[in-house]
Amino acid sequence: MLLGLVLTSAFMVAEVVGGVLSGSLALIADAGHMLTDSVALLLAWLGFRIGSRPADARRSFGYSRLEVLAGLVNAMSLFALVGWIAWEAVQRFFNPHEVLAGPMLAVAVIGLVVNLVVFRILSGADSDHVNIKGAMLHVLGDLLGSVAAILAAIVIWLTGWMPIDPILSVLVSLLILRSAWALLTRTFNILMEGAPDGFDATQLEQELTKKIEGLDGVGHLHVWSLSSGQVMATLEIRIASGADPRAVTQAVRELLRQDHAITHATIEVDWTGTGSVCHQQAALPQ
Repeated sequence: MLLGLVLTSAFMVAEVVGGVLSGSLALIADAGHMLTDSVALLLAWLGFRIGSRPADARRSFGYSRLEVLAGLVNAMSLFALVGWIAWEAVQRFFNPHEVLAGPMLAVAVIGLVVNLVVFRILSGADSDHVNIKGAMLHVLGDLLGSVAAILAAIVIWLTGWMPIDPILSVLVSLLILRSAWALLTRTFNILMEGAPDGFDATQLEQELTKKIEGLDGVGHLHVWSLSSGQVMATLEIRIASGADPRAVTQAVRELLRQDHAITHATIEVDWTGTGSVCHQQAALPQ
């Protein structure tokens, strides 16, 4: 993450200079995107550094949710970037600017190489993590921006048709918008403590009751993510007559861990057998 930050930030400066000198909106938009890339990578790096701190008395779950907040900021910055590019593209479509194809092409090709290197570095990490996924989406959008700038430079060089520059900028922005929406909905679901993808509470209750001998029923089941890859659950179980409560509880815990990757489960036993035990989940620290 830190290496990607250094490479992206260094080339961003070169691309700003190249975009101003050549007059290309595609390059300037790509430079703006690289700025958000740098911020995204910085937030992701800080998220990992701070998120790795151990839990304390004030934050009993630790700081890992900061990684999700960084992913949310990444998504919002992508929306802002798309809006700016669209506005600039409309202005330039009606009032085309002269673009120097040679410098534009050279800078775009170098930018493509840098983005490929950074994307390759990030793809070697846990791409299912919202923080890394957000950074990869930024870099992927930047990579597409470099491709669009190369195509625009070639068209301008061969035909002199200037509107291709803002047109391709808008097309790339639409691709970025789609990725930003996917990232936003995923981080929002985690912050709202929604069930992770693939989890159905009713099906999970039925699965537990069917597979675990001595388990008479499951209730008050809640499944959510603390951050990417940290699925948690709270539930209430009823023990069948004659069954060993300790063995049943351990079996439930093991099934959740092995079959559903739920690493933290809080299990309460309903000793009354009525399913009416009050189960109150503690709120996550703010």
